[in-house]
Amino acid sequence: MASYFQRAVKIVASYLPGKARPGYEPILNEDGDVEPTRQRAAPSTARQRAAKIIVTIGLICLTFLIILAAVVVWARSRPGDHTLPCQRTVAGEMNNGYQCHPEISHHWGQYSPYFTVPSEISADTPASCDITFVQVLARHGARYPTYTKSILYKKLAAHIVTTVGNIEGRLDQQYEFLRSYKWMSGADKLTIVGVQQLSMLGYKHYQRYQSLAKDTIPFIRTTDQDRMLASALFFVDGFETARREGPEHTGPDYDEGYPIIPIPEDPSFNNTLSRGLCDAFESGPFSHGGLDAQAVFAATFVPPIQARINEDLKGVNLTSREIIYLMDMCPFATVDPNKVPSQYEAPLSPFCHLFTTAEWRSYDYYQSLGKFYGFAQGNPMGPTQGVGFANELIARLTGKPVIDHTSTNSTMDKSKKMFPLDKNTTMFADFSHDNDMMAIYAALGLLNATKALDKENLQDLDDTKGYSASRVVPFGARSYFEKMRCGGRDEELVRVLINDRVIPLQNCGADSLGRCKLDAFIESLTFPRHDGHWDQCFE
Repeated sequence: MASYFQRAVKIVASYLPGKARPGYEPILNEDGDVEPTRQRAAPSTARQRAAKIIVTIGLICLTFLIILAAVVVWARSRPGDHTLPCQRTVAGEMNNGYQCHPEISHHWGQYSPYFTVPSEISADTPASCDITFVQVLARHGARYPTYTKSILYKKLAAHIVTTVGNIEGRLDQQYEFLRSYKWMSGADKLTIVGVQQLSMLGYKHYQRYQSLAKDTIPFIRTTDQDRMLASALFFVDGFETARREGPEHTGPDYDEGYPIIPIPEDPSFNNTLSRGLCDAFESGPFSHGGLDAQAVFAATFVPPIQARINEDLKGVNLTSREIIYLMDMCPFATVDPNKVPSQYEAPLSPFCHLFTTAEWRSYDYYQSLGKFYGFAQGNPMGPTQGVGFANELIARLTGKPVIDHTSTNSTMDKSKKMFPLDKNTTMFADFSHDNDMMAIYAALGLLNATKALDKENLQDLDDTKGYSASRVVPFGARSYFEKMRCGGRDEELVRVLINDRVIPLQNCGADSLGRCKLDAFIESLTFPRHDGHWDQCFE
């Protein structure tokens, strides 16, 4: 445990005032980036790694809570560099996520900040019902661009600034900032906005489920990547802050810490929160479905933008790919700590105003195609990548051992310390990446209402049945898997929410509130219970 304790302290300390902003640290397996071919280690190596994890497991000590509290107090009080709200509500951030300029900011694909998605069915706990179990699956908070992308963006920004500097006379107003713009420094780590998103998630999680939280705390798993560990730790801070503030707090004080299980992001290690084992998907014929779909749509929506900008900025000569990068820079620059002037609002980056609202809708669809055909049911092997987590969820919902032959780690899942199934453990929190969450949702059939997306023509939310990358896997995304009992009956019901939107369950006889009986829901999950198409991974 000591090594993870020391590393977690170092990670959290990096967000304290007076510390250098996170610098470049190569992480090649990233959301949105093309990944290298992975090689599976020999079974003996995986067993040795698993043994080391068992040895390192323990409780994250109170020291973390003290450091985390200091960070969040600073983040909530320091003006000019950290937050996104248009108005202040509980804990200094909006309960409904980022609602500024929704006609633009809610169309940034997976780079959108979390926002509450409108729900056709009330997300409140139904009258006469009691929540008996909750599993939250969350994406890390807003981050700097990945190492690879940060280099590309910095190079592109420098090229544009140099070119614009050679243009004589006045530019159109929206381009003037480019004469002296300097791209942010930093890569891979959470921004302070990401810190707040996860702290607020923990805070809201306690408020929503305090009937459970008054007697217990979440059992937490995450991957060992820095921003993933940080996300879990800041979630803990928000949860504990709300718990100690709660007027009805009667439960025990958890001064000894919260159980956090860090799982290695390594292709040699089975990890249901970070895929990498299936050769056919990682480097075989199913590895580029999302990129292919995006290329088709880009050929439709990018050329008019490209022509306009190249005409306005003589000599810049941006390629189709660079137009996409230029659009990427809008959401990242919006949450750049150097550019946020006050704690009450985060105005859009000037990059955002280079494009129309219609073009942002096309950008969101472009990113949605990448996720759908890359990791969900648009890819024949996409849902299979989420089967391991789906089978772990089944085990937690039923209290029975995990049955799986895919990406689960049997050593960890058989351990009562690392995968508790006792009746007293009723709150779980796992932290993952956008691509993995897409695969998990597909494995569970949560996106089945969305049919094959048109690769050439933009479809609206009615056509996609509410699906878009920005509404499903934004920065700080979260899903809740709930069990509840209603009207004094022993029978348990299952309900699922993604970013506060109730997702009506499929193929299990859902009622008018989108819920299914527990047994019917489990029975409907034939795809994960039969290991998906895992047998095709190594053909």
